[in-house]
Amino acid sequence: MAESGVEFEQPQRRLGDKKQDNGELTDSKFLVEEKKQRDREDQESLVLWKKPLLTLYYFSLEMLITLNGWILRLWHQRQMVFGLVMLLMLLSIAYRIEGPHQKYVCSMEKKTLWCAYWVGLGILSSVGLGTGLHTFLLYLGPHIASVTLAAYECGSVEFPEPPYPDQIVCPHEGGSISLWTIMSKVRLEACMWGAGTAIGELPPYFMARAARLSGSDPDDEDYQKFEEMLDQTESAQDFASRVKVAIQKLIQKVGFLGILACASIPNPLFDLAGLTCGHFLVPFWTFFGATLIGKAVIKMHIQKLFVIITFSKHIVEQMVSFIGAVPLLGAALQKPFREYLEAQKAKLHHVTREGTPTEESWLSWLFEKVVVIMVCFFVCSIVNSMAQSYAKRKRQEKSSDSKTE
Repeated sequence: MAESGVEFEQPQRRLGDKKQDNGELTDSKFLVEEKKQRDREDQESLVLWKKPLLTLYYFSLEMLITLNGWILRLWHQRQMVFGLVMLLMLLSIAYRIEGPHQKYVCSMEKKTLWCAYWVGLGILSSVGLGTGLHTFLLYLGPHIASVTLAAYECGSVEFPEPPYPDQIVCPHEGGSISLWTIMSKVRLEACMWGAGTAIGELPPYFMARAARLSGSDPDDEDYQKFEEMLDQTESAQDFASRVKVAIQKLIQKVGFLGILACASIPNPLFDLAGLTCGHFLVPFWTFFGATLIGKAVIKMHIQKLFVIITFSKHIVEQMVSFIGAVPLLGAALQKPFREYLEAQKAKLHHVTREGTPTEESWLSWLFEKVVVIMVCFFVCSIVNSMAQSYAKRKRQEKSSDSKTE
């Protein structure tokens, strides 16, 4: 009887010890989560408008580390770098030597710089530096709109070169104008911008692929959230989580066509597609090929068509008339818009009409200031992001040192 009592007490003690261990594990997990939250708050507070000196100092250190990494990569690829340098030297010699080839060299230089400009803007739009620069709204959209307005005013898209594309001037002879001719006029810059956005989607793909192949945890919060989402696919409740899970399953099951579908529509969650493809080791050309076709061909034609239709002659006139119908402020708002449109039409014909303002319109002045503010905010966000990356790097080094001790 006594033995059975002892035997009964021992499992109870073991059960109590187990409960105590579970309680300690729960407390330690809570402490770890609390520390992570505190570190995250400290990292997010490292911005120019709160800690300017420390942010700039950390940004400089992170920039030096990044440059050092780039130099090491170039050194490892020194044969390819040497070949590129020799090619550039040969092109420079051909550029400086006089001869009948100069007209072809100048034409190629102009076309290359024009394409590189739009590819660069596309990369800035999607590469994820800081907050990202919305270059379609700031550059490509206004360019397509100005070409559309000029095409309807001039009756042609054969603008004299030069000054086009720096300045649009109507040709001496008009012609027939259609939606297709305007789309053809801006196709090169639109496709180059789309190709740049496709290139900007590569970093999440390469990061997730490298992390999966190495088996290590990457230093990226987006990828960590992506892995948490994979673990909680069945318990996703809110709409945003269900959309993310749907995109992940679509790409995982359909492959090339799924990536193409996600890249062909304006999709702010496309970073998730890159992470998914990298995590599940989708071949590079499958991912990049589908992304390039979707963004540079299908999506760009949709966006281009939307801008051209929006800024067609009759739609613009209807919008200006609609502004005038606004109660109280309609007439006051309508006047500067009409004056601005008349001034732009006069510039296209290189004449100054009576009643059109010769000085800069306040609408163009306002748009220029908006562009400057957005570019400055983009630069500040890059500085903040790099400073926070250095703070995270420093915290991880301290954590690894404490573990080794």
